[in-house]
Amino acid sequence: MARAQPPAPAGVHYRIAAPDPRNHLFQVTLTVAQPAAAQELVLPVWIPGSYLVREFARHLQGLQARQGRKACAITQIDKHRWRVDCLPGKPLELRYAVLAHDDSVRTAWLDSTRAFFNGTSLCLRVEGQSAQPCSMDIDAPELIADSADWYCATALIPQKVNTHGFGRYGAQDYDHLVDCPVEMGPFWSARFTACGVPHRIVVAGAPASFDGQRLVQDMRRICETTIRFWHGEGPAPFDNYLFLLNVVNEGFGGLEHRNSTALICGRRDLPRLGEAKLTEGYTTLLGLVSHEYFHAWNVKRLRPAAFTQYDYTQENYTQMLWFFEGFTSYYDDLLLRRAGLIDHASYLKLLTKAVQQVLQTPGRAVQTVAQASFDAWIRYYRPDAHTPNSTVSYYTKGALVALCLDLSLRREGRTTLDDVLRTLWQRSAGGPMDEALLREVLQDLGGRSFDAELDAWVHSTAELPLAELLQAHGMALQSDTPQPAQRLGLRVTEGSAVLVKTVLRGGLAEQAGMAPGDEWLGIEVQGQGWRITQLDDLALYAGKATQVTALVSRDRRLLRLPLALQRPTGNKRKASAPEQPDTVTLAITDAARAARWLDGH
Repeated sequence: MARAQPPAPAGVHYRIAAPDPRNHLFQVTLTVAQPAAAQELVLPVWIPGSYLVREFARHLQGLQARQGRKACAITQIDKHRWRVDCLPGKPLELRYAVLAHDDSVRTAWLDSTRAFFNGTSLCLRVEGQSAQPCSMDIDAPELIADSADWYCATALIPQKVNTHGFGRYGAQDYDHLVDCPVEMGPFWSARFTACGVPHRIVVAGAPASFDGQRLVQDMRRICETTIRFWHGEGPAPFDNYLFLLNVVNEGFGGLEHRNSTALICGRRDLPRLGEAKLTEGYTTLLGLVSHEYFHAWNVKRLRPAAFTQYDYTQENYTQMLWFFEGFTSYYDDLLLRRAGLIDHASYLKLLTKAVQQVLQTPGRAVQTVAQASFDAWIRYYRPDAHTPNSTVSYYTKGALVALCLDLSLRREGRTTLDDVLRTLWQRSAGGPMDEALLREVLQDLGGRSFDAELDAWVHSTAELPLAELLQAHGMALQSDTPQPAQRLGLRVTEGSAVLVKTVLRGGLAEQAGMAPGDEWLGIEVQGQGWRITQLDDLALYAGKATQVTALVSRDRRLLRLPLALQRPTGNKRKASAPEQPDTVTLAITDAARAARWLDGH
């Protein structure tokens, strides 16, 4: 019997190899069956879901082109674009290498223990043919002693692969190709079914204490709860789903894709064998899983109209990340509660953390959450010491906008935010949408216009009516005692000294003249000098004093700064700094009313 032959490669075909992982270089061969006479090739400058120009081309090297035995001239047009002088219609072969040593979910990694890549980092786009089907051969890395233990996992369409997952994959077009990250290595893997949909989880770098069975059980509950949230008993919008989890010493994050996600977490965040306690780290990991999975609907399908077609060559702007990231952040922890993975108290603890993060960000009085969405490219992904004073997170404030909308709708009794999202999905056909459609659905389901709320909560810097709305649902938002750093208006790193990272606008530290980068060495109080290494030392040495002298090193100069430890009675903050408490706690005052919201009734 003749051996089955692999399918012929598509008109655009990639081959990914790693002949020597020690040099961290992927070797890429791109074959274009029908090139243009002056064929242009482009490497993306960003990856959807992470709004920063990352300049992936800086890792590309050794680009060569040929047709048959004849080398073709290559002209670089700009930082990420090349033109090849070639004969039209005759197969064109390009070879190049890509440095892969970024251990994140956004780029590529290669060493003797693990390999990972996103197509945006490795795959040149063939101008004029990006809408055509393409294929990719993924070779097992060479020169690895235990390479027989290596496997490959990706959400690309398998065409001819071996039992370890290496071989040929297909994609509907370039967008599909670069939307499917690839994981390779001696990873742990498991499969489960959620609402009839096959799911797979791949975990790289887990220690021997890892309780994989518990993670699978908990992830199944998250996936089932999310699918039913969107579709009830209806089908999910994908035929299968893949989780790629990279476990490191310290790290956290994720990047969403249409039917997969790449995640990273710390080893201490994993569930451990024989340990039933739900740790804070594991709760955070489950929240990450919930967040990225929810994105399979909200942002990957239901997406900003500006993202109808990605432009990989430049920034793609939208003012709606408060909706797509913020609303997802609202539901990620809420669905953990509805899945029964956390209780009411645990959820309220997570919600309190989000509320305090916004209240303790002076930038909320400077920039609207819509403006923060638009500026993500230059602010959120490029934070500095002054970021908290000039902008607000569209994740956390967006989540609180969702909370306020949900509680407002529930108070009026006509509908819920759950219903709003499901209706948005139906009316957009699970595709692009804009804020006008959101306003339309809110009015249709809520029985009145919610324009005033959106104008105030999204397009102005007005405070959110959190206390009022929470009270209406059996919750009390109460003032709490601030930690020393927040009381002073500081964000610091403690060690041999107190290193000032951020000085918050309008705080006591700003009034004293402290600046980011200062090394706070000690204090003088009542004629005595004291060395400090942590902010808790202030209470020890200052006692009941309301004024001390801070001893600060700045650029090797020693400064003596007069520091008030509390605000004078009746002192008012500047108009730009809100008066409401910035340290709060949540308490249930009416368990029945609170449960109706928290349980999704």
